[in-house]
Amino acid sequence: MKLDIEFVRAQFPAFDAAPLKGQAFFENAGGSYTCRHVIDRLHRFYTERKVQPYAPYEASTLGGSEMDEARVRLAAILGVDTDELSFGPSTTQNTYVLAQAFGQWMQPGDAFIVTNQDHEANSGPWRRLAERGFEMREWKINPETGHLDPADLANLLDDKVRVVAFPHCSNVVGEINDVAAICKIIHQAGAVACVDGVSYAPHGLPDVGKLGADIYLFSAYKTYGPHQGIMVIRRDLGFKLPNQGHHFNGDSLYKRFTPAGPDHAQVAASAGMADYIDALYAHHVGGDAAPSVKGAAVHDLMQAHEHEVLQPLLDYASAKNSVRLIGPEQAASRAPTVALALQANAEEAAAQLAPHGIMAGGGDFYAQRPLGAMGVDMDLGVLRLSFVHYTSKAEVDRLIEALDHVL
Repeated sequence: MKLDIEFVRAQFPAFDAAPLKGQAFFENAGGSYTCRHVIDRLHRFYTERKVQPYAPYEASTLGGSEMDEARVRLAAILGVDTDELSFGPSTTQNTYVLAQAFGQWMQPGDAFIVTNQDHEANSGPWRRLAERGFEMREWKINPETGHLDPADLANLLDDKVRVVAFPHCSNVVGEINDVAAICKIIHQAGAVACVDGVSYAPHGLPDVGKLGADIYLFSAYKTYGPHQGIMVIRRDLGFKLPNQGHHFNGDSLYKRFTPAGPDHAQVAASAGMADYIDALYAHHVGGDAAPSVKGAAVHDLMQAHEHEVLQPLLDYASAKNSVRLIGPEQAASRAPTVALALQANAEEAAAQLAPHGIMAGGGDFYAQRPLGAMGVDMDLGVLRLSFVHYTSKAEVDRLIEALDHVL
């Protein structure tokens, strides 16, 4: 079964917006277009429900119900219990709060592991624990390929390690890490697995229950939704860690790691992400199924399309002597987030693509650690060309043609 790209694009008002007509969007890793289901829910909340939720009058009751709906439906797609999913202002903020909880929970002599493949959001907050006397160990990438070798992780683990933070997929390397296998290694050592899914989730929401991650974080605004961070934390771990919220919310798992009040409208609008998955499933498969089954089917549809349209770009970049392709050359082992190290300034190259109708970005993308470890000239940065399932083959062909003029 192939993804119906015309149906998909019809679900995103951006493709019909006059300012975006004739533009091909290749900076999706920085934030995706928003599906109409989310936009409709956000508009309805602001126009009909913008009162304090959970009060006994109708507008408030409806608003609270829509917030609850978002958690219920997204948790079901992710294969976890409803209270194991929480919202926060961003993944960076969620990770920071989480790291503070671990800092209170860990004991003198304890250690933690981070990688140098991560976006800074899943690296910096953990690294700061070293300032509090905990031992930091770094799981390092291969400086040529950017690959994280699980054997190297096994050599870092012992009974002192309490948590390992690593990405499902790097926002510049693009390689998809085997989360299930890595989590198994971590658990065998008695540690907690914290997975940054920000660069993976836009390409299909995973079944976190099957992956085995104790914590899984991603960003709704990169996954066709509003500007929210979404965090899954499994119940046993969540109640072991110290409460970071108001003291009177300590008995509520989904409130323990959200110190600030939630953005009511954006939480409610996140249910539109589930609406979108349901719409894709109904159009391509039909019938009804459990939310996790729908999520898995849509995940596979998205990735099959992405692999097909990505491979020509990888082949083009691999064959060009003036370009260094960061990460794997085969689409099947990576996300369509393609970083290219050029012999010129990457931001300037992105600017040169703009007149060709190509929206892309250049710089370090908060990934200075992996790029530096791979020997990329940080003064030049990388040109990042990132797309998702709504990107068409024609747009990738157009990108390659534009690159021929610029590189």
